Amino acid sequence: MALGGNPVFNGKTFRSATRGGTQAAGAGTTMYAGQTMADQQQLEHMYKQPSAGPAQTGRMTFDDVIVKTLLCLGVVLVGAAIPAFVLRDLALPLMVVGALGGFVLGLVNAFRREPSPALILAYAFLEGLFVGGLTMFFEAMWPGIAVQAVVGTFIVFGVTLALFKSGKVRATPKAMKFFMIALISYALFSLVNLGMMVFGATDSMFGMRSEMIPGTNIPFGVVIGLFAIGLAAFSLIIDFTSISEGVRAGAPQKYSWTAAFGLTVTLIWLYVEILRLLAILRGSD
Repeated sequence: MALGGNPVFNGKTFRSATRGGTQAAGAGTTMYAGQTMADQQQLEHMYKQPSAGPAQTGRMTFDDVIVKTLLCLGVVLVGAAIPAFVLRDLALPLMVVGALGGFVLGLVNAFRREPSPALILAYAFLEGLFVGGLTMFFEAMWPGIAVQAVVGTFIVFGVTLALFKSGKVRATPKAMKFFMIALISYALFSLVNLGMMVFGATDSMFGMRSEMIPGTNIPFGVVIGLFAIGLAAFSLIIDFTSISEGVRAGAPQKYSWTAAFGLTVTLIWLYVEILRLLAILRGSD
């Protein structure tokens, strides 16, 4: 086919180049069409896939919190086994080390802006030393009290979770105000009671908790213990609320460690309060 009167366009060189260019263009068109078909197939495959969940997008999930909480509690049990079964002769010093170390790391983890899995697990281990030593001390005096405390903790946890899921109990702003007032009051009482025990103002095993309510045979510690267990239970409600809001808001996955730390702290507190309440009840028999 004649390309025109210009000899340049009709020359052999141009015709060769044109054929080469036409072939290249045809090859390019074929490649583009093939790539387009491949892209369409990929898009269709992607559309058919289920939507990415929180785990795939690096967000906190309930499963993450459960797994990490179980891991923390497992480390607590490992720590508790050392004074309970491995180094029973060193149970008392290990309990003291665990109590002091756990208190310090608890504050560190509570005030860190970014959660540290290593520090959280270290806290769980130290608290395990404390809980294990304390449990064995009471178990030696009142056999079977450890099992009773564990069962009691599970019962309170289960009932609290059921009430939260049913929507019957919520951490409302008004309830939070009462909780903070009650918590501060209980903390002050505990400090005063501890001071009286340390400085010899009382020789009772549990300080003022061991004293009887006037006109009754009920130790004052029973009322205080039930009050403290109620505070710990409501603290679980606060934990559940925070976890639900974090998952709903799409919090980064790393904060599932913070949630696990909060639950571990509350569960240890709840267990200790139940253990002490049982000791007061059995000691008054």
